[in-house]
Formats: sequence, structure tokens, C-alpha cells
Amino acid sequence: MNDTGIEIPLAGNWFTEVCDAHGTAFSLRITERLTEVKTAWQRIEIFNTTDFGKLMVIDGCVMLSSRDNFIYHEMMAHPALFIHEQPQNILIVGGGDCGTLREVLRHASVETAVQVEIDEQVTRLAEQYFPELCESNNDARASLQFKDALQWVKNADAESLDVIIVDSTDPIDPAEGLFSELFYRDCWQALRPGGIIVQQSESPILHMNILREMHHAMATAGYTAVKTLQFPQPVYPSGWWSATLARKGEMFTGYRQKEATEKPFETHYYNAEIHTASFAMPSFFLKELST
Repeated sequence: MNDTGIEIPLAGNWFTEVCDAHGTAFSLRITERLTEVKTAWQRIEIFNTTDFGKLMVIDGCVMLSSRDNFIYHEMMAHPALFIHEQPQNILIVGGGDCGTLREVLRHASVETAVQVEIDEQVTRLAEQYFPELCESNNDARASLQFKDALQWVKNADAESLDVIIVDSTDPIDPAEGLFSELFYRDCWQALRPGGIIVQQSESPILHMNILREMHHAMATAGYTAVKTLQFPQPVYPSGWWSATLARKGEMFTGYRQKEATEKPFETHYYNAEIHTASFAMPSFFLKELST
């Protein structure tokens, strides 16, 4: 996920994503480009790498790799769903690779999970090249819709959702509106009391300005409590990523620890100890939020 939108050429057998604004770059050794598809919204590429499996790149920015995507998808889904007392109706905004949808549907309490992705080709390519992420796409509880999520949320019935997961790209171009106070207000209307919105919120070390603005916008939009959690993500800029949660009408007072500990499904990163630890943020982060 690059914050410049610059198209990065391949150099030899390496794919490199440059974050020019932050003076950093990240490279993966590749063996071949499997496909390239240009849609009305973006350019999607799939590569084979030597050590990270398959790689999805959108507009020159890394979206996911086979090797480490489980960290992101589990942390986008399970903390919020174990905090909510009874998550039944879930909306996923974006999430076209379907990995977050798969994690959401591991929860037996979930009755409906609607995924609203603007670009159908992201999902079709994921089905072809990352089938393990799409294994729950035919679950009877799942609904895949290829629409503008901003409009979908605006038109959603009031107090119809328990959790909204914003699994979006960086806040540029089609995803820019997903980081706005207006969008958070529309989500607030769609959430039931006690409902939670969780959104990927970039790197604490590189994108503190985005995190500050997000916390402020969520609070201004009416949420009672806003908290950020952190996790490693090797293929994203800095290798350190975050998600920010906001709750309607209730504070964050804990989570269903016993159920998280005894969950009937397997995870590869998330567990009860990680849940607790992920909300411990460093001093510089807390200081930046207080200014």
C-alpha cells in the first residue's frame, strides 16, 4: 500500500513499492507476472514471488501476499467481533480479496455478512489466484455486492448492523471518501447501539497524521469511544500496521475473553493474548493523539 500512487517499474526480478513521501521502499523477488487487468477504477497485477507466494498489487501498491495476509485479515475481523456481545449482521466495505469475509464467517453468531466492493475484478482475480481466501464466498450467510460502498451505507436501514469493517485501500482516489467524517456519520446511523466500526488505519510510524484525523473524525461523528490496535504486516510500508475501532453508545470495556480463548476455529495470528496486547500503543502514539 503506497501513499503516492506512483507506478513502479519492475527492476530485474524484483517488484519494488516506493513510498516517496516517507523515503522508504519495499521489494519482493518475483519469478513472473501472472496477469494484469485494467478496470474502470484501477490496475490490478498478480505476481509469483520466490518467498511470499502470490502477490496482488493495485496501482503499484502491494495489497496482499499469500504468506502474510492472515495477520491483516484476522486482526481486521476478530478483535471487533469478540468485543461485540452478539455480532449478527456484518458489513464489509471493500475487502474484495474476501479474506476478511472468510474470517467473519468463522463466527457462529453471524447471520449475514454483506461485502460491498466497487471493483468486481478484485474478487474474480482473488477467486482465481487466492482461492484459499475465497473459500467462504458461497456460504449462505454471505452476500457479495459490487457497488459504491459510500452510497450503500448512506442508503442502509438505520440501526441494521452490528459491525462495519472498512477493509479499504489507502485514502486516495476511490477510497478517499471512506476516511471522512460524513462516511463515519452514515455508518453511525446504520449501526445498532453498541455497534462497532473498524477500519484499517495505516502505519503508526509513517501515517500518524491519518490516524489523528481519523480519531478526530470518528469522535466528531458521534462515536462514544475510539481505540487503535496494532499488528505487524511485513509487506506494507514500515512493516507495522494498525486498525482503528469506534463504538456507538458504549465504551470499550473488554471482550469475550473466554470465547476468544476457546474459539472453535483455528487462527494463525489472533488469540486472546494478542487481542489484549494489540491495544497497547506506544507513548509517542498517545502523545500525538493528545495534541
